[in-house]
Formats: sequence, structure tokens, C-alpha cells
Amino acid sequence: MSNSSSLQRRRVLSGMRPTGKLHLGNYMGALHNWVRLQDQYECYFFIADWHALTTDYADPSAIAANTREVALDYLAAGLDPEKSVLFIQSHVPQHAEFHLLLSMITPLGWLERVPSYKEQQENLTGKDLSTYGFLGYPLLQAADILIYQPDFVPVGQDQAAHVELTREVARRFNQFYKKQDTAYTFHGSNNNPAAPILPEPQVLLTPSPKLPGTDGRKMSKSYGNTILLSDPEPEIRSKLKPMVTDPARVRRKDPGNPDKCPVGDLHKIFSTQETLQEVYEGCTTAGIGCIECKTWAADAIVSTLLPIQERRAHLEQNPGLVKEILCEGSRRAQARAEQTMQQVRTAMGLGPEATGTAQ
Repeated sequence: MSNSSSLQRRRVLSGMRPTGKLHLGNYMGALHNWVRLQDQYECYFFIADWHALTTDYADPSAIAANTREVALDYLAAGLDPEKSVLFIQSHVPQHAEFHLLLSMITPLGWLERVPSYKEQQENLTGKDLSTYGFLGYPLLQAADILIYQPDFVPVGQDQAAHVELTREVARRFNQFYKKQDTAYTFHGSNNNPAAPILPEPQVLLTPSPKLPGTDGRKMSKSYGNTILLSDPEPEIRSKLKPMVTDPARVRRKDPGNPDKCPVGDLHKIFSTQETLQEVYEGCTTAGIGCIECKTWAADAIVSTLLPIQERRAHLEQNPGLVKEILCEGSRRAQARAEQTMQQVRTAMGLGPEATGTAQ
């Protein structure tokens, strides 16, 4: 992406924790939309490996492998390193420095009131989450976002509240610290002397269709009800066979309602309009059985995933290419993050620009 085109585009930042291969819920909830955003915005997408340590610090053995799997799924799904900056969080050390500096000004109560703080402590009872890292993960998340001075953070409606803490932190920082007069300006950085150092990012609401897991609940690895982007066709069909359906269809001759059926939800996302019409007609009249309906849903999912899986297979055979993409993306992310950090250090009385020792 040329510098001129970057300046004309508003900036977007988002990322995912590396918990292993991504599933259809990750794809439809975020990744599918990220691919579309690449053509409209200057995009930064990262893999949040430090965030994985907030809950898995006692056994980090899977983090590196999981990071590679997420990178493969990012690229296979269509994130393009020519259009977006793709990087690994821990490869950009400025995130950690910024997190430290933001921790100096963030009230403890702000972190304790984050809804997921108590929820995860209650749900993940097998792990000791009474750590500073777990308490502070929303602030690290805020640092991840603000260090790129983005205009937007793409999220679904259910995640919009998570961005509010980031906005509050930016607001508090800007109240304490103003831009200093300096000869150091950077292409693409926030150089307007009247603008705050940390713009408050806006939520970019992205469509997130209802995508159930094979047990009818929200698709989640913790429920064991996922269909992975990398699942082979036989596995997809095997997972869909026992999937729950409309409880009104007890017998084959009973009519059903696709609007009350998790398989119907899958058809609405992945099937063609022609197939969806056949599903409604066949289900409501008992003209088709649930097994046939699930077969059609599997056909649609397999068709959707085929190009993604073909790209993934190519990338798996070229690990050097994936490494090169991530190294270059991390280099570009470091350069952009450092632009913000030089402004932050100067405003907070740190670094050579503040002390007059710059070369």
C-alpha cells in the first residue's frame, strides 16, 4: 500500500488471541468482515499472544503453535499482507512499554469493574486468575489499540462495551498530557498540534450473524461444538449429523420451522437463496427430513471453506513465506507504534526528545 493511499484511508485495528485453529464462529464474527475492510481502510490485524498468557501462564507450551495456526487461518481466509499489516503482538515491544505507561494513570476500579473480569474468574474455576496480568489485560488491550492511533475498532454489538475502557483511558491520558513542541514529525503520525495524542477510537459495528454450534449454543471451543475452518469434508459432515434441530420435529412427518432450528441458522448464512427457499418449503411441510436438510447445510459449508482450505494447504507447504509475512508485518507495526511512543514519551517527560539529549 502506498503512503499516499494510506493517508487517504482511516485506520482500523483488531486482533485475536491464539487459542488454536479458528472456527466458523471466528470467521463469521470477525475474520470475514476484516477481509472486506481491507479495501476500505488502512488495516492493522494482530495475533495477541501476550493475551494468551493472562489465562494460560502456567502452561504456555501451546502458544507458539497456536499462533502459527491463527496466522495460517488469517492468510487462508483472505487477509492480504499487501493490503493490511499482519503481525504478532509480542514482536512489537512498544505495546509492553505503552501498557506500562498507561498503568501509571489508570484507576484500579476501572479494571475491577470490567464485566469479563469476574465472569471469567467464575467460569474458569480450574485456573488461578488472581494475578496482576489478568486484572490488567483490558489495559493491555487498550494499549494494543491506542498505540496505532486508529479511527475505528471493528467489533460485534456484544463486544462494543469492551472498547469503552479504551476510550476512557485515551481521554484520561489526553487530560494529563499535551503535545510538546518538537522538531520530530513523522509521516502518517498524529502531527496536528491541536489534536490529542491519543484519538478516542470509534466502534465500527460489523455484522455478526447468529451462528450456532453443533449443540445449538453459541459456537465456542469451550463448548466443544465448533466446526473448524480447516476441518476436512468428512469431519464437517460427521459433526453436523447429530446437530440439534427444531424440537417440534419429533417425527419425520412433523412439520418444522427453520427460524427455530440451529441448522436453519446455518442455511441462512451459507446456503444460496434457492437452497434456503427449498429448506423453508420442505421443512414447514415435512417434505424433507432433518438428515437431508443437514446434508444441504454441509454442502454449503464445504463449498464456502474449499477455497480457504486450498490456500491454507499452499501456505502449510511454504512455512518460510508465512514467517516472512509476519516478520515484515511486525517490522511495519513497530515503525508505526514507535511514532506514537515518541509523542507519548515526550509528553510524559521521558526519552531524548523530552530531555534534550536527542542526537
